[in-house]
Amino acid sequence: MFINTTKVNHLSATSKEQDDVVADEEPLEIRLGYIDAQRGRVHKSIAITMRTPGQDIELTLGFLFSENIIQSASQIMDIDTTKENLIRIELSDETSFDLKRLERHFYTTSSCGICGKTSLEALSTNGAEVLTSGKFQIRAEQLATLGNNLRVKQNLFHSTGGTHACGLFDNLGVVLDIAEDIGRHNAMDKLIGKLLIEKKLPMAKNGLIVSGRASFELLQKALMAQCPLLVAVGPPSSLAVELAQEFNISLVGFLGETEFNIYHDDDRIII
Repeated sequence: MFINTTKVNHLSATSKEQDDVVADEEPLEIRLGYIDAQRGRVHKSIAITMRTPGQDIELTLGFLFSENIIQSASQIMDIDTTKENLIRIELSDETSFDLKRLERHFYTTSSCGICGKTSLEALSTNGAEVLTSGKFQIRAEQLATLGNNLRVKQNLFHSTGGTHACGLFDNLGVVLDIAEDIGRHNAMDKLIGKLLIEKKLPMAKNGLIVSGRASFELLQKALMAQCPLLVAVGPPSSLAVELAQEFNISLVGFLGETEFNIYHDDDRIII
């Protein structure tokens, strides 16, 4: 979106009007249709997120997958996007999930994931599994190129300076795909949703890189996708580190061109 703004240079005491490009931000309501044992098919609004419009279907499916409401795209009977800023998902009759757990999740925290001391236990009961030592490995010098490789693909950030990115990379440090959004959690949901549609989950042979910090919520989403390595340009939170250690996700933070910090590894990073 173009916004008229006044650019001020306080050193020369000058100002001028100009158009500036800002990242779009609009609400998206996710409404779910599903079978209730007592009432039959019902429809319920389960979440409202502030997002950058675009890839709304991928965002929604990534969110539903990360919350363990669905495990594959085949569980979706219909998707209705006819109303602006509203997406309605019809689940198959056989799909069931714990609605009370979902309601507790969003009552406790509307935007930052499950919180509190029982968070890791909650993930275990939500279908999350500890990652085993797999086939994914990457050399340190290739990992260090990821920051630049991600930035060159951040077209929305280049034009607005106001969006986050989540990228999918291989063991050579090549960024294969990217999603951008004003919300870091939305960017990851968009990418995971796309992978779900393309039947590329679980993602045992690829890693994820995020343009900001590594929060507990992002580690939670990476875990549900069975991502072996999460790389962050910024720092991780303490609970993100605990999750990485508990579920054996290799975690890198403060990614730079010459240095980075490893907070947990399982021989996936070759130094």
